[in-house]
Amino acid sequence: MKYVLDTNIVIYLQKGVLQESLPIAQYSISVITEIELRAYSALTLQQRHWLELFINDIQVVGLSNTIKEKTIELRQQYRLKLPDAIVCATALVEQAILLTNDKGLHQIEGLNYQSVAVTI
Repeated sequence: MKYVLDTNIVIYLQKGVLQESLPIAQYSISVITEIELRAYSALTLQQRHWLELFINDIQVVGLSNTIKEKTIELRQQYRLKLPDAIVCATALVEQAILLTNDKGLHQIEGLNYQSVAVTI
């Protein structure tokens, strides 16, 4: 199985609030998720270190022409915010399941997604 992790899932991982471990699989994040995570200014030194290790250990999918075109299509059709459209386009192009707790993304036709249970 292939999964793309949305930003909120990575935050839950870092905080240790997932009710269950993620299944053994191939995981990736969109470059926009990396940007969102690394740009957060309130990270502690320990959180920033964890994040560096995480990003070095996971596949980061860049903005290919195919992902750019799918992003444009999703923004036009669903009026998504740009970061959400990029993450969804990444999952669609990579033919991966998007792990997200963003209920607004569940409307995307053809998007295979799963929510995760958290303890917060």
